[in-house]
Amino acid sequence: MVSSYAEEREANIRRNRQLLIELGVEKLVPTQEPREKRQVRAKRTTTQADEDDEDDQPPRKLVRTEGRRRSNRLASHASMEEQLQEKAAPLPVKDLSSSSGSNKQRTRNPKVYGHIPGVEVGSWWASRQECSEDAVHAPWVGGIAPGERGAYSVAISGGYQDDIDDGYAFTYTGAGGRDLKGTKAAPKNLRTAPHSFDQTFEHNHNKALKRSVETGKPVRVIRGFKLQSKYGPSEGYRYDGLYAVKKYWREKGRGGHLVCKFAFVRLEGQPPIPVNPDKEG
Repeated sequence: MVSSYAEEREANIRRNRQLLIELGVEKLVPTQEPREKRQVRAKRTTTQADEDDEDDQPPRKLVRTEGRRRSNRLASHASMEEQLQEKAAPLPVKDLSSSSGSNKQRTRNPKVYGHIPGVEVGSWWASRQECSEDAVHAPWVGGIAPGERGAYSVAISGGYQDDIDDGYAFTYTGAGGRDLKGTKAAPKNLRTAPHSFDQTFEHNHNKALKRSVETGKPVRVIRGFKLQSKYGPSEGYRYDGLYAVKKYWREKGRGGHLVCKFAFVRLEGQPPIPVNPDKEG
């Protein structure tokens, strides 16, 4: 027998997908979507926890040998042949090889609406830290970067089961609803604990996304490797361009508590999003 929550979840998914259809996402999807190009694994490190609101896994230190960007910090792991193949690709958005330690000086301001100058759509990073250093999505952990006139950016990594990612449009669950003091059994399990109260639009991050709907300011979107969607990268984090937040509402989520939901639609005139062949279907 299907549980009450499972029935509600399926109803939410159907309703959210119909909402995306009504927002006209189909007209944005190209007839032929490019396939994701592979990245070469380098030795992994576990220095900084690299997680979304519901991610708690350490970052993967990787090398991208094809595509728009790679981190120079990791280039020494690639073979000479791979480096020669990379010469025809655009240069990295920032040279990180001359710096040491984990605290780098940003050369760009993340608190702007729209693209970050010098960072192409499709740029890729091995970790959230590197993405933050390049100012595309400033928080190392949080999924929403709030601003006065709307959110500057969001990171999506498959943290909420009711959300739908159709690439050129997706639904997104807001922040809050958890006791940040933790519990006696799990005092540090703050971002992955079940919701214990309703989310509201008074939460600063949710309020920012609500303002994005009202002001029409574009929001930068990065996708993470944990995203269970054919548009999720196989490794690391990728910048997928600018989206408009078209709608906000609340619905019942896990545990029966209300969650804040947002519908994003990608702006036209941007490069197509690559499809991950390992996540198709």
